[in-house]
Amino acid sequence: MDKPRLLDRVRDSIRVRHYSLRTEQTYIQWIKRFILFHNKRHPVDMGEKEIEAFLTYLAVDRKVSASTQNQALSAILFLYQKTLDIKLEWLKNVIRAKQPKRLPVVLNRLEVTQLLNRISGTNGLIARLLYGTGMRQMECLRLRVKDIDFHYHQIIIRSGKGNKDRITILPETIIEPIQIQLHHSKKTHTGDLIDGYGEASLPFALERKYPNASREWGWQYVFPSTRRAADPYTGVIKRHHWYHTNLHRAIKQARYSINLHKPVTVHTLRHSFATHLLEDGYDIRTVQELLGHKDLKTTQIYTHVLNKGGRGVRSPLDIR
Repeated sequence: MDKPRLLDRVRDSIRVRHYSLRTEQTYIQWIKRFILFHNKRHPVDMGEKEIEAFLTYLAVDRKVSASTQNQALSAILFLYQKTLDIKLEWLKNVIRAKQPKRLPVVLNRLEVTQLLNRISGTNGLIARLLYGTGMRQMECLRLRVKDIDFHYHQIIIRSGKGNKDRITILPETIIEPIQIQLHHSKKTHTGDLIDGYGEASLPFALERKYPNASREWGWQYVFPSTRRAADPYTGVIKRHHWYHTNLHRAIKQARYSINLHKPVTVHTLRHSFATHLLEDGYDIRTVQELLGHKDLKTTQIYTHVLNKGGRGVRSPLDIR
């Protein structure tokens, strides 16, 4: 039996640890770039010096951000430590890209209203849900029917960042639109079943444990894709969730249509959710739980807005 190729071994190592498909794709790309940078030498024949040279190249020549350089380092360390089982000494001579301290872009309430009013259809509902709940983009797109609790007005977020579950609020103003969305999604799912399809991807080994669960209504995505496609792991034709680029395009067009000069992204809605809750006097630890932050310091970055205007420090120029 032939020995598995290196990248296949990396994929197996990633999947056995239940990393996301996005992480798998990102790690594979960085490992490829690392090998090509060193003229296709096998990683077993390289070590700390070659890793340091590659990371320094990224920082000095490519001028990548600190987060990008750290992402590349994580991929390479995974290759050596988890796939090749090679222990590395601490990389002391790497020229690291500086991690700038950035404040999040936050929209005021009027700007949020104007932006959301310009986004219609499924993208509009997703944007409202992102702002109204503080969910991350993929947490919202991967939302399953069974995880919306209309009785308690809450949403259960499964396997969020750090593979943790948490609960966030379900805004009353979008309960009816969500119910309408579920009605349309149900029709799509019923049509898929009639056509001999109707499966949704299930996390981890649930598909083997519950063979029929992937066709059950509760496991379907709230925001299904408009087309069926092959599962990247199994090749089985399934109905995946709404594609994120549709949402990005809609937000970008809405921003231009209202002549908004702030660099608005999908994550800006999450930033605005957190800031507006703090402005309304909610406890910062409550906001931390809703956002799913592990460290309170991550949530505290949103308090920068509270130091401005009528609720914060007044300029000496204004006190006369």
